[in-house]
Amino acid sequence: MKYFINKKILSFNLQEMLIVLAIIGILLLIALPNLMPLITKAKSVEAQVQLKAIYNAEKQYYFMYSKYSSNFAEIDFEAPKTVKENGSANYSYEIIQSSDTEFKVKATALTDFNGNGVFNVWEIDQNGVPKQIIND
Repeated sequence: MKYFINKKILSFNLQEMLIVLAIIGILLLIALPNLMPLITKAKSVEAQVQLKAIYNAEKQYYFMYSKYSSNFAEIDFEAPKTVKENGSANYSYEIIQSSDTEFKVKATALTDFNGNGVFNVWEIDQNGVPKQIIND
């Protein structure tokens, strides 16, 4: 003969769960504005890395042909797919100046990272130092 003993299983009720979720939501709302500059800074690293890759490709092209290119295909640089193209890149890239002795490439953010209406812009030239032109 088996005897079943009522064992009480500890659990949370719906009200307790809703209170916990509300507290977590409030904490996120408090913390999010403090994290926005870090998110913007992390996303701007993408622009710096890609601009350095373009710089290296331009330098290699310069050593081969004694001039800088105005075309990404000539320097064998393929821009990553942007978020507008179902990719992961947050910046679009364009060569805005190219001559025998200098070049300038611009990376423009496609999204406003912190919601203030200003889009982040970075540039690099033949000196190889990425510069932030417009800060988001």
